[in-house]
Amino acid sequence: MSYIVSTATAFPPHYYQQEEILAWLSDLWSGQESRIARLEQFHRNAMVSGRHLALPIDKYADLRGFGEKNDAWIEAALDLGEKVICKLLDAAGLTSGDIQQLLFTTVTGIAVPSIDARLMNRIPFSTTLKRVPLFGLGCMGGAAGIARQADYLHGHQQDAAVLLSIELCSLTLQHDDLTAANMVSSSLFGDGAAAVLMVGDEHPLAREGMARVIDSQSVFFPRTEYIMGWEVRDSGLKMLLSSDVAEIVQNNLLPPMEAFLARHGLQVSNVDHWIVHPGGPRVIEAMEQALALRPDALDITRNSLRTVGNLSSASVLSVLDETLRTCQPPAGSNGLILAMGPAFSAEMVLVRW
Repeated sequence: MSYIVSTATAFPPHYYQQEEILAWLSDLWSGQESRIARLEQFHRNAMVSGRHLALPIDKYADLRGFGEKNDAWIEAALDLGEKVICKLLDAAGLTSGDIQQLLFTTVTGIAVPSIDARLMNRIPFSTTLKRVPLFGLGCMGGAAGIARQADYLHGHQQDAAVLLSIELCSLTLQHDDLTAANMVSSSLFGDGAAAVLMVGDEHPLAREGMARVIDSQSVFFPRTEYIMGWEVRDSGLKMLLSSDVAEIVQNNLLPPMEAFLARHGLQVSNVDHWIVHPGGPRVIEAMEQALALRPDALDITRNSLRTVGNLSSASVLSVLDETLRTCQPPAGSNGLILAMGPAFSAEMVLVRW
């Protein structure tokens, strides 16, 4: 068993209201009036009020090609990664030398050596630190990262492990692409980082009252590769995003969820806290309907979408951070961490206080 000791989030300093981003995009795509009308509709429907961007908004038009975008991604990712890890460790009263494993997940940029390795030259981790970079899990990377760290800590019960997610979605914007997928992406996704400190049950920081990871479940939905992902182009990572996401969630999520909870003698109604990735308004509504959730169950998820947008893998960790900061669950309360991503797949983590 493992415990979630602390969480942290960090965001770039450049925050823009949705109207400002829409105005900039309308200018970038001027001369495409019929498409601009659709763009405005997407931005209105996204239910996002503002987002953090990795760069000042007027710098994006200068980025040409995958190389320039990825260089900007590496620079910004290192700054955010250093900031959020230091914040996380300070909150727990640990030093970087107290950490045995660092798992890093992202889907918005590529680096070899990976970001976790580069951070070791900024943060004095032990040279024997175990590093696990994960790429390609998309929006479910945060939930999957918690599950994989729990797996590790099950066999290393005296260890402490950090999960780090950094997503800079704005640097994947395709300047010359007015497809629906790119326009939806431009209305929905934001930039940010999140981190989680977890310890095994024999670690000195493990104590009652913390959220404990009880179990996890991965779910793969066959023949759904078209739902979401990237096409790698000379211009960067081009969004693949199907309008079928909400329908697949509504029609397919409940059975594996019920089977997972039943292993622990639970039903959906026994989940007290829903820590859910904010995929978008339609996806949130589909989850509410599929699982018959109470009206306020996803309030923190909706607020996260509204204030910072969809942060891909960092989003569910941001929702977890807000949940732990604002809630005082009584002993025995159950929580469910849930996120979905490319393939199409889902990751579920059962936690208990």
